Amino acid sequence: MDLEKIEGLVKIIENSSLTEFTLKEGDLKITMSKLDHPPIVAAGMPAAPSLAAAPAEPAAAQPAEPEEEKLFITSPIVGTFYSAPAPDAPAFVKVGDQVKNGQTVCILEAMKLMNEIQSEFDCEIEAVLVSNEQKVEYGQPLFRVRKL
Repeated sequence: MDLEKIEGLVKIIENSSLTEFTLKEGDLKITMSKLDHPPIVAAGMPAAPSLAAAPAEPAAAQPAEPEEEKLFITSPIVGTFYSAPAPDAPAFVKVGDQVKNGQTVCILEAMKLMNEIQSEFDCEIEAVLVSNEQKVEYGQPLFRVRKL
């Protein structure tokens, strides 16, 4: 199966109401699924099993904070991270910003499609973990946040 055929399948899935699709052609099996929103995971908990694990922060380097659980806004797709809607525009969020549920925090570009990533809850941005125009992987933490 060639790349153009796969890209065509991705476009069909993106524009349809399907949430999951599997195609088997000989020994090749392709499974695609859509996420309606970016997964939010607690520190040390992967969004989904992956072949390359994201590096975890060492537990001994930071004091334990039982009253506050550290959360991350993670990448729901593989793509390119953009912190602002345009090169000359200010970033969607910066460290210290309070974000409301549904507020856009960044854009991820995948296959020439711009995907706005939104927060699933009210939170404060504690750290931006990736730089502008950096390539990101599925499940990679983008922001460390504190739930409000």
